[in-house]
Amino acid sequence: MIAALRRLVVLLPLLAASAQAAPLEVALTFDDLPSHGPLPPGVTRVDIAKAVLATLQAHKAPYVYGFINGKKIDDVPADVQVLELWHQAGYPLANHSYSHMDLHKHTAAEFLQDVAANEKALHVFMGGQDWQWFRYPYLREGDTLAKRHEVAQALKQRGYRTAEVTLDFDDYAFNEPYARCVARGDTAAIEGLKQLYMERAESQIEAGEVAARKVFGRDIKHVMLLHIGGFEAVMLPRLLDLLQQRGAHLIRLDEAQSDPVYLLDPDQTPKYGGRFTDLVAASKQIELPRRDNAFFERLEKTCT
Repeated sequence: MIAALRRLVVLLPLLAASAQAAPLEVALTFDDLPSHGPLPPGVTRVDIAKAVLATLQAHKAPYVYGFINGKKIDDVPADVQVLELWHQAGYPLANHSYSHMDLHKHTAAEFLQDVAANEKALHVFMGGQDWQWFRYPYLREGDTLAKRHEVAQALKQRGYRTAEVTLDFDDYAFNEPYARCVARGDTAAIEGLKQLYMERAESQIEAGEVAARKVFGRDIKHVMLLHIGGFEAVMLPRLLDLLQQRGAHLIRLDEAQSDPVYLLDPDQTPKYGGRFTDLVAASKQIELPRRDNAFFERLEKTCT
């Protein structure tokens, strides 16, 4: 009996250690290059890009994909500097459709034409490098199964892989209120935005990890969605510090999606799109907690 108890004492720490979550592995990705959201007064798109890139390099983030909308550089040619800076920093570019087209509001043919129109800029900057990753705008992959299948098959035939998303916290929503607050010189409100950003980031990263364990039965390699905006340039250092504090390892997109879970095809058509984990959960009829989106109302009222 005593010997059995001694063995149990030895085994308990080992069992506890094995039950602990694996370190977070996450690939960072940025959407909407070269520009997202309004500019704060006194800040340029180049300023934002330089700040984001400096932070990524300081944290040794590997091969971070920037998903581009070519129409933006056709509309504002000077913003091509953002893509030049991104590529010069050693980071790749990929396809987010030419005009950030919502597939749910267009035919498959229209959408695929928009995808193809974006390839001109990618050929210029990436040449023979690997740019054939596609991120669906709004994470909307089709409002009918027929449309979803047609687009997915066509993208595959063009050599594309879908860049999934398992972690995001609606970072894009902070850029507009931040620009308003800077214009008003409301430093107290800006500090409030910073606190809310970090609270949202931490809670949604945790929720994303928990959801993955519930849906896939284990920790997975994650892909995080971020946007290149004015507030992101300010908050990215704190976000990456948070990831570091959580013991996260920053990895490449291709490494993240080498995880076998990404071979799953959830084949879902939710009205508002969704993250990969949510889509797989729906396909398996697994219920996940709803996200607390009350913060959107707070953002809308900030500095108005």
